[in-house]
Amino acid sequence: MDDLQKFAFEKSRRDFLRGSALGLGSIALGTMLGCKNPGEQVVKQVLASAAGGDENQPLVNPHFVPKAKRVIYMFQSGGPSQMELFDYKPKLYQMHGQEIPASVLGTARVSGMTSNQNGFPLAAPAATFKQYGANGAYFSDLVPHTAGIVDDICVVKSMFTEQINHEPAVIFTQTGNQLSGRPSIGSWISYGLGSLNNNLPSFIVMVSKGGGDQPISNLAWSNGFLPSHHQGVQFMSGKDPVLYLSSPDGVEKVDRRRALNFIREFNLLQKDKWQDPEIDSRLNQYEMAYRMQMAVPEIADLSNEPQHILDMYGPDVKTPGSYAYNCLMARRLAEKDVRFIQLYHLGWDHHGRLSSGIQKATRQTDQASAALVKDLKQRGLLDDTLVVWGGEFGRTSFCQGKLTQEEFGRDHHPGAYTIWMAGGGVKNGMVYGETDDFAHNIVKDKVHVHDFQATMLHLMGIDHEKFTYKSQGRRYRLTDVAGEVVKGILA
Repeated sequence: MDDLQKFAFEKSRRDFLRGSALGLGSIALGTMLGCKNPGEQVVKQVLASAAGGDENQPLVNPHFVPKAKRVIYMFQSGGPSQMELFDYKPKLYQMHGQEIPASVLGTARVSGMTSNQNGFPLAAPAATFKQYGANGAYFSDLVPHTAGIVDDICVVKSMFTEQINHEPAVIFTQTGNQLSGRPSIGSWISYGLGSLNNNLPSFIVMVSKGGGDQPISNLAWSNGFLPSHHQGVQFMSGKDPVLYLSSPDGVEKVDRRRALNFIREFNLLQKDKWQDPEIDSRLNQYEMAYRMQMAVPEIADLSNEPQHILDMYGPDVKTPGSYAYNCLMARRLAEKDVRFIQLYHLGWDHHGRLSSGIQKATRQTDQASAALVKDLKQRGLLDDTLVVWGGEFGRTSFCQGKLTQEEFGRDHHPGAYTIWMAGGGVKNGMVYGETDDFAHNIVKDKVHVHDFQATMLHLMGIDHEKFTYKSQGRRYRLTDVAGEVVKGILA
């Protein structure tokens, strides 16, 4: 018997004896209290303890009737400026160049990039605004296509977070904790609700190219301590959306099937011997890859898309890896009932030359984002698809750098920012929350990141307080120990 086998044997024996010692006392107590078959119940508990317990089980069924079956999350990495897009503040035009009032700035944290600059002069938005829709919501001229779907979306202007730097803020938004290692929201939903299509992963990620150089880590779609087959599967741009999915030249499908069967037998032998749950993940991944060989090429083939649909998404839609292409792919994946589809677009980190930078970002994203909502709606998919658009934080109302329309930028601002949502049980045609005259502080209906996460889970039929996973002796949940469902935006 080798050292590893000895350790496994001793551990199992210790667990059994410890459980038995506690169990004998429980049998005696149960007998005195008149419990029926106390010994049988304790034996079940001891065996469950020795096997690792059955606490960490997927939900299988939601806690209550869900409003949404799937999620498409368009994450705009870098921090889109709320003042240039959705949060119209006339005061900023009037006070351009003046110092932000001390009462507004308060004691809020500013980043090291502006903490030492000489003053905090306010900067007028590099955009103009008009009212749209039945409720007269304000949108800037940079997002005309999003303005065109105003009656189908809910704009939340009162988001806030404690994280002021990109990596912790992104990880916090995606996993509920600023430190890496926790499962992402897509992994939580994949684990809890499972797949709606056995031929495709339940959690798919696409990162658009050409957006910007602000890095994004795959920790944002990590499975953390959940079984590894719940990690987001990244679709790449190019001929093969999933690397190494195609069979090598000269290898027939029947040969690949025979090889997988052979590998499966070895894995099952290992599973019987070691009871390692990661072997199940390995088996799932091999089988999923085999089924994806047929499903993925079909998804990536745009030849059957009508021209008017391609035109709706914009001129970049046929360029693999572009944001427009990924939005169209998201709709096609939603049609195939992929549970969680995550799009990442970089290029929103405008510390300088904000005017030209945000024009580029909105040219790349505005038309396709709106097209996705319209496309889902016309196909009857929007009602049970939750669509989310937003980044990890907002930008400051005061400038960073020189105050000229061509050169000034805005620093990170976690205290107030804007996202929008659509479909899947969210009220449409409404604006929720309000900031002050400078878009700096929230004055009505604050929404913390944990509240946002709790609401997403709620729309999927999950009670965020009851949805936990025990790891290393502690029960974890996506929302940690906080979060309340934002009932004001629920349809």
